[in-house]
Amino acid sequence: MTAGAPRPVAVVDIGKTTAKLALVDPGSGATLDARTRPNRVLPGPPYPHADVEGLWAFILDGLAAVAGARPLAGIAVTTHGATAALMAGEVLALPVLDYEHDGPDDLAAAYAAARPAFAETLSPRLPGGLNLGAQLFWQARAFPQAFASATAVLMYPQYWTARLTGMRASEVTSLGCHTDLWAPGAARLSRLVRGQGWAGLFPPVVPASRVLGPVRAEVAAAAGIDPATPVVCGIHDSNASLLPWLRRAEAPFTVVSSGTWTVVMTVGGDLAELDPARDSLANVDALGRPVPTARFMGGREYAALAGEAPAAADPGDLAAVLAADVFPLPSFAPGVGPFPHAPGRWHGDPATLAPAARTAAADLYLALVTDACLGLAGRGRRIVVEGPLARNRLYCATLAALAGVPVHPSPDATGTSAGAAALLGDATPGALPPPVEATPVPGLAAFAGRWRGFATAR
Repeated sequence: MTAGAPRPVAVVDIGKTTAKLALVDPGSGATLDARTRPNRVLPGPPYPHADVEGLWAFILDGLAAVAGARPLAGIAVTTHGATAALMAGEVLALPVLDYEHDGPDDLAAAYAAARPAFAETLSPRLPGGLNLGAQLFWQARAFPQAFASATAVLMYPQYWTARLTGMRASEVTSLGCHTDLWAPGAARLSRLVRGQGWAGLFPPVVPASRVLGPVRAEVAAAAGIDPATPVVCGIHDSNASLLPWLRRAEAPFTVVSSGTWTVVMTVGGDLAELDPARDSLANVDALGRPVPTARFMGGREYAALAGEAPAAADPGDLAAVLAADVFPLPSFAPGVGPFPHAPGRWHGDPATLAPAARTAAADLYLALVTDACLGLAGRGRRIVVEGPLARNRLYCATLAALAGVPVHPSPDATGTSAGAAALLGDATPGALPPPVEATPVPGLAAFAGRWRGFATAR
């Protein structure tokens, strides 16, 4: 680190698939060093749950590896949504439930009667535990004694900041992430929380950038870092991706945050177009404002379509897909996305496509579903693509052609880590990255209209 350079931020970044400990320059957002591990789900008992002790060991080891003996600006935490820790004093009352577990569906009818209307929470009803309120509702009834011992509900980023600092807080980006627990218009806990008697379990709400305290002495000793290192409250991962652009782009603009989920957020978009039946909702940004959002499991669907090691593809391969009339139709992650009830299938035989053409078909599919999400969340004057899809030039160029607005791929490897680091930064906003050139494929617009007809007719 050169003299006068800002101190780096250590970011704990727990995605649904991968956990990362990154050292980030808060000014540029560049990752200086990083360690990763799979975010494994333990099978139980009593149900599939997060391997929090494995993650905690990874966090301490990662801090020692990337930050030990370096002066840090601080530590920031970002995690996936739909997850919380039910605490009994200093320990877990119950394991941290994996949101893909279908146990909460056992009480679907009773929960439907208890949950607030979409107009209050801007949160659609989702399967399994994707509504955090459904998780708590099920846990309270399936494990009444353990639930009764609970003294606090910590959103997932704040569970980790509590382990780092000993201080507890709540924060709106995780509370407002399709949980049924937050009323964005009123900026308060929803009627579900009050009606179920849970309000006293939630610590006070503070900003994502609030310093909760220094690291605990035992954390500093284990990681070899300064015991005065500050830790901020933390933020939901899609909102971390959004944060750096709030000062760099003029509303309305759209951010596509990619990973396991592809999340389309339009700052300044119209909430009126949201459709709870099509997995569109309002996230709540770090400033507490509702942001129209639509999403789908793009990373998981892409792996199903293109394979784990897809061949490189270019516009010529996309033209070959259109000529062959072989393409995928939604959805390959059932129950979520803008086409939640359509069974994923191919139109035509994908075995007839060359490997690069099959990759192009997957890129085209993701661009088409992203464009469908724009119809729900709103189409900004420009689109910023964050995360792995920012490195997929064919996807970005195809999206630009479909959406008819500039698409700017972010140069950051992962927008979540850079956004979380920005909670501790005070950098002057930079210019947007340059846009890609829209893919010039004849017949794409006509094909897109035909694809939409197939996708909505089933």
